[in-house]
Amino acid sequence: MKDLMYLPDVVTLNLCEATCNGCGMCLKVCPHGVFELSGKKAHIVRRDYCMECGACALNCQVQAITVNSGVGCAAGIINGILRNSEPTCGCSDSKSNCC
Repeated sequence: MKDLMYLPDVVTLNLCEATCNGCGMCLKVCPHGVFELSGKKAHIVRRDYCMECGACALNCQVQAITVNSGVGCAAGIINGILRNSEPTCGCSDSKSNCC
């Protein structure tokens, strides 16, 4: 699954690089290689590969990572298309900017 990309520009993943302590835990737990460690800080290098599982945020000791985990925006949009309803993730009503 290394090169599995979801829908472009819909993921809710955010990383505050200033808060990151460079522990590298996000690299260890991310199943799709979204992060890279460079200059003693984590960086998001494959944002669209994120499946919004939340493992990175749950394992970040300093809360530098946030993501709306669960089914994810991509899954919500795909399900809307498959059900022939409006493809939406439901986050456009909130303050999130995932869509």
